[in-house]
Formats: sequence, C-alpha cells, structure tokens
Amino acid sequence: MTVLQVVALLVVAIAGTATVAVRNPARQVIVASFHGLALTIMFFVYAAPDVALSQLTVSTIAVPIMALLALAKLRRQGEDE
Repeated sequence: MTVLQVVALLVVAIAGTATVAVRNPARQVIVASFHGLALTIMFFVYAAPDVALSQLTVSTIAVPIMALLALAKLRRQGEDE
C-alpha cells in the first residue's frame, strides 16, 4: 500500500466522521458532498476511474443538490403553516 493510498483512506475516514458529527441537515449535506469527493479521489488512487466518475456525478453533485432542494421545500412548507 502506497502513502497516497493511506492518505486517501484517512481523508475518507475523516470526512465520513465529520458527516456524522454535523447536526445541521443543510451543513451535513455539504459535508457529505465533500465525503463523496474524497471517495472520488480514493477511487482514482486505487485505479478505478469509471467508479470515480460515477461517484463524482452522483455523490458529489446530484444527491446534494436534490437533498438541499428538498430541505428548502420543507422549510418553506414549515413557514407556510
């Protein structure tokens, strides 16, 4: 195992722990997006570029946008009531 692989694994572990530690849902989505980016980098380091591109698209871009839009809609509904 190379140093770059160990660093990538540590960054993924730290980002995953930070995602769980954050209590605010909007901030948690942002931190989870950074965790997805860390996973993307890890997949590139482990020579899986196809998985890394899928991870980048889904976990770093698509899911956070959908989650933030859902949170915004829930907040608007809560204000209307």
